[in-house]
Amino acid sequence: MSSTETFRIDVTTGVQADPATVFAYVSDLTRSGEWSPECQGGEWTSGDPATVGSVFTARNHREPEVVAWAPVVRGEWTTQCEIVEAVPPRVFSWAMRDSGGRAQESVWSFTVEPTAEGSALTHAFWMGELTEGMRGILSGMNDDEVKKFLVDWADKIQGDIRRTLARIKTRLEQGS
Repeated sequence: MSSTETFRIDVTTGVQADPATVFAYVSDLTRSGEWSPECQGGEWTSGDPATVGSVFTARNHREPEVVAWAPVVRGEWTTQCEIVEAVPPRVFSWAMRDSGGRAQESVWSFTVEPTAEGSALTHAFWMGELTEGMRGILSGMNDDEVKKFLVDWADKIQGDIRRTLARIKTRLEQGS
C-alpha cells in the first residue's frame, strides 16, 4: 500500500437485521444490481464466491449525465475485482483489477458492527495511488481540471454509497 491517498469515503447506516444476515447479503456480489447505482450484477469467475483471492466480473452501466464534463466511461462495461478481505460477519472488501489482472489501490468495502437494533453497516471506498483508468481520465486535464474532477468524483462516489446503503437497508428490513 502506498502513502498516497486519492479518495477515502465512508458512510454508515443502521439496519434492523443481524450482522450475519447483513454480511451474507452484501458479500453476495451477484446481487449488487439490487443495490448499486452502477453495478448491474455479474458472476464469480474464479475461486470460491466471497473468499479472499476469488474474482468477480461485474457488469456496469453509467448514465451520460454522471460528471458529464469529464471523459469517463459511459454506457455498459465490465470490470474485474478481487476479494482482498472476507471476515464473516464483519468485513468484506474487494479491489478493482487493472488490465493485467493485478489488484489496484481501489478498494470497496462493507463493515458490519452489531448494535442493539441489529447492525451498523458502513460502506467505504478508498483509492491510494491512481488506478490505470483514473490515470487515463486525468491525462488530458490541466491542474485545475484535475482538482475539479477529484472533487466532483468524490461527490459522485459519496452519493452512490448513500444510495447503495439506502437500498440495502430497504431490502433487508423488508425481508427481500
